[in-house]
Amino acid sequence: MKKILLLILLLFVVHIADAQCAMCRAVVESGDLNEAEGLNSGIVYLMLFPYLLVGTLFFFLIKHKITKKKIDENED
Repeated sequence: MKKILLLILLLFVVHIADAQCAMCRAVVESGDLNEAEGLNSGIVYLMLFPYLLVGTLFFFLIKHKITKKKIDENED
């Protein structure tokens, strides 16, 4: 059940992530299609790095937790 709820949540997040702010939308509507695609690509590019940083942090935290758990099990 949790997996289904997570999947539904992720689908909504993807839909929301395609939105633009009012200023960006005004620029896109007044320009051509290439400008709109470039602007959207730039927004996605800028959003990528915070997710990579947080993902890397969680990866190392989980790796450290697993390593610590194995060390604690070997001490017993």
